[in-house]
Amino acid sequence: MTRARRPDLAELERGVRAGDRGLLARAITLVESVRAEDREAAQTLVNALLDRTGGAYRVGLSGPPGVGKSSFIETLGCVLCDRGHRVAVLAVDPSSSLTGGSILGDKSRMVELSRRDEAFIRPSPSAATLGGVARRTREALLLCEAAGHDVVLVETVGVGQSETAVADMVDTFCVLAQPGAGDELQGIKRGILELADVVAVNKADGSLLPAARIAVAELQAAFHYARPRGGGWAPRALAVSAHERSGIDEFWEAVEAHRAAIAATGELESRRVEQRRRWLWDEIRELTLRRIEADETVRERFVALEDEVAAGRRTPGAAAAELVAALFPPRGD
Repeated sequence: MTRARRPDLAELERGVRAGDRGLLARAITLVESVRAEDREAAQTLVNALLDRTGGAYRVGLSGPPGVGKSSFIETLGCVLCDRGHRVAVLAVDPSSSLTGGSILGDKSRMVELSRRDEAFIRPSPSAATLGGVARRTREALLLCEAAGHDVVLVETVGVGQSETAVADMVDTFCVLAQPGAGDELQGIKRGILELADVVAVNKADGSLLPAARIAVAELQAAFHYARPRGGGWAPRALAVSAHERSGIDEFWEAVEAHRAAIAATGELESRRVEQRRRWLWDEIRELTLRRIEADETVRERFVALEDEVAAGRRTPGAAAAELVAALFPPRGD
């Protein structure tokens, strides 16, 4: 079998700018690579495309397993395509512990949306990254914008630390909940009230409709006690049904209203500036750790210190301080 030719950077740039989904997929594969030569090429590519980025709605979607995120995203994506939008979905899958690859396969779960010419779906392995957000989701988001997608939906794995990770890269953070009351709903509330801009109670149909309405009322009441994220926006809760396609238009109107509110106050731009700063420090930490891991002398010293810590002969703080001092010796006066 003949191996497919790998496109060069100029070809990838032209293809992404032209909205070629195949070359966009290859470009994202490049930015997800951990090979040193690929990382350098990826940075060159993303920098070359920065002039085409920044204009999309960046929307994060999170929620507990079983809440129907994939069905909701597919329904929302199709509705937005019908409205004339070009939609990209960056769905972060749990990684296989054996291969590191995606194991859920979001394209197979969003069959209708994947057939739309206006849509692009990219399942990416989280690769055990903190919060379940793929290490290069930020760069993939920029590439999708450069390819002309004016709505980028970032789906995260579960609810927990992933909330903070995705909230730090999107403009509007949305949480899906399911009809419930008491401890079940309260458990969701504690983690989302200070992060969520919009909460959608899914599966608001059939026998679950009354419970969904109660959940919306409880969430809306709870928002009165939550500290707003900024921009003068009061979080909203509403009932939706991906199955019946009800409440989807109202959900998107809430997203649009949130974006308009934070744009009017300058919060949108300040939020993105702060996100870029955090991204910079994330990159510095990652590159520093890579340099440490790649240095044989440092790695040997680390193993020795790790053994001392494991044996209880030294505290982790003292061992870390010694290693950092060896890496960055204090300057003489």
